[in-house]
This record gives sequence, structure tokens and C-alpha cells, in this order.
Amino acid sequence: MSNLVLPLALLCMAPQYPSFERQLIDDQLSIGYGLAIGDVDGDGKPDILLADKHAFVWYRNGDWKRFVMVENLTEHDNVCIAARDIDGDGKVEVAVGAQWNPGETSDTTQSGSVHYLIRPDNPTQLWTPVKLHHEPTVHRMRWARISDGKYHLIVLPLHGRGNTKSEGKGAKVIAYERPDDPRWPWQHWVIDESMHLTHNLDVHGDSEGEQVYIGGNEGVKAFSYSNGKWRRHGKEWVIKGQRFSEIRVGNAGTIPIIAGIEPLHGNVVTTYVPRGGAPRLDRAERIVLDKTLSEGHALAVADFFGQGKDQVVAGWRHPDKAGRVGIKIYIPFNALWEAWTVRGIDIGGIACEDLAVADLNGDGKLDIVATGRSTHNLVIYWNRSE
Repeated sequence: MSNLVLPLALLCMAPQYPSFERQLIDDQLSIGYGLAIGDVDGDGKPDILLADKHAFVWYRNGDWKRFVMVENLTEHDNVCIAARDIDGDGKVEVAVGAQWNPGETSDTTQSGSVHYLIRPDNPTQLWTPVKLHHEPTVHRMRWARISDGKYHLIVLPLHGRGNTKSEGKGAKVIAYERPDDPRWPWQHWVIDESMHLTHNLDVHGDSEGEQVYIGGNEGVKAFSYSNGKWRRHGKEWVIKGQRFSEIRVGNAGTIPIIAGIEPLHGNVVTTYVPRGGAPRLDRAERIVLDKTLSEGHALAVADFFGQGKDQVVAGWRHPDKAGRVGIKIYIPFNALWEAWTVRGIDIGGIACEDLAVADLNGDGKLDIVATGRSTHNLVIYWNRSE
């Protein structure tokens, strides 16, 4: 595979100069651990939600004013946030993870927390946290649609309980169901506890239901909800033997693909593309897109250019061999990723900790939001590509 020498016919199949306009939103972040995007105030425009070191905040679309939802929720750092409209009222429901203490894998009072945030009548005021069951080392969370109009909160710990050096018990991936009154006890189920270091997850599907894909040190597994239970989706391993840090699921035309950053906090950007016959991810070919990142920590898969096939965006937070941090985009020239081009979106301006994608201004084009760890910044990259 080469991203350098391409036939002329391929060169005409993708935009060679994607254009993103950078707008700095905040330069006073502590760390900027995690991002979510959704309509907080019900004005029909997606807002930015952020898990910073000691505060969960949101930024109002338009003037991008910052509002604090919860501060100093736990003794240790905040680490993740999930936001989605799960009841159809046009406003997101928000869950958060904190007490980030990855070195403590046993004591639930000193490691991990899961809270649901009850919105006030005025969402610019402080929200009310409701504490939920949790495992140590809570690290990532997403809302997943399990059927039409019904959702579960999926929470992923970094380690299994009591683990040392990724060895020991499996990490308990937990699904939570919100009751009518979120102050009531929440039902929860263990989806899986077979993986020993799980770094990130993604959800992918349609209105009938979404699958949950989990990436970790042993590969990728997928799960779906049917007949009242969470079950393995497909084979035991979607991908086995590759060490995933970040994972996102997308499409290349009608073909599902997986993008990854490998290994943990790694340097390699990959895609997994099914070859021949049925479009099965467990029969996908691993394609290495890049080996030059340093502490890759942010990933997205989306169609920024209306090609009918997704592109991959990856960010890294530690200076590479050239001394630079940043964000790149990888653009395929056909659905099989037989060739691709790489372009910088921001080289040197953001030590990327996380990124998210949404059409923020309603122009029909997807924009990128990113946080910087050592650069302490929150940035929007407006999609100006033609």
C-alpha cells in the first residue's frame, strides 16, 4: 500500500486540499480529558461539552460562552463525559466519569466514579449529580441505542478489578438503564469481563439498535442488545491479537470499517477493511496509514467531503520526531483503501487529547472539535472544503 504514487484516475476521486479554518474557543483548559457534542439548551444547535480536570463544562453554540455544570465532583481528576438526547426532548442527557486514579485497581472509594447529571431549569446553572454504581479505573463512556427510543449508558474501565500490569480479572464493561426518575436506583448489567485492558469504545448501528465495539490490549470485541440481553455480536473476536488504544467504526460506501490507533497511546494509525464476499469485519485486512504519531490519543471516522465513504482523523499529544503535535486527516481514494492521502489539519498548535465531530453551523459539512493537553486549548476546525 502506498500513499505517495497514485494513478491520475485515483487523484480525481478525493479532494486533495481539504480546508479547515481554526478557531480558538478556550486557552485556559487544565487538561481537556474528554469531549461530547449535543444540544444542551434546546435551541436546535449542537453545543460542546467537556470533561476538564476538575470541572464538567459546556460551551454555548454561537458565542461559545463557557458554563460550569459540576465542579470538584471527586478527589481525583475527571476523565470522561457522555451526552445524547435519549428521551426525544431535543436536549442531551449527560453522564460523567471521574475519580481518575488508574494506578488503584481495587478500591472503589479511591478509583472510578459514574454520575448522572440532572439538568436544572436553566442549564447555565449548576447541575445535580446522582452517584451510580462503578468499577475502579472508569475511563470511557457512551450512550448506545438498544432499540427505537431506548438507550443504555455503556461504561468502560481501563483495568479489571485488582489487576497489575494488565493481568488478573477482566475489565467489567457495564450497561446502565436510566429509570423514570434518575434519582431512583439504576439497573445495570455486566456486558463483558473477558478483556484485561480496555482503552476505548464506539457505537455503530441504526434506529433499530447499535452495536458496541470495545478496543483494548487484546483486540476488538463487539456486543449488541436483543431479547432483553446484551450478547456478543458476531464472532468472539472481531479483531484478535492487535493492541488497540483508540477505536472508531465507520463506513466505506456500504462496507463497515474500523479505524484504530495502536498500541496503547501508540504511534500507528490503521484501518481494517473487509475484502471480498460478505462485508464482515472479522475478515478485514489491516492497513497501516501512518507510523509517525507520538502518543496518539484521539480518533474520528466520518465523511467530511460528501464522498459517500468515511475519512479518518487522528490526533497525538506528545511531540513526534520532528518535535510537533497535532491532527491529521487520512483520505481514501476508493472504498477499499487501496490508496490514500494524508493532510495536516493542525501541525504544532494542539497536543491533541480528544476530538469529536459534528456539523456545528448547519452548513451540511462536518466540523472538528479538539482539546489540547499540554497546550491547554479547545479548538474548532470549521470545514471550509469545497
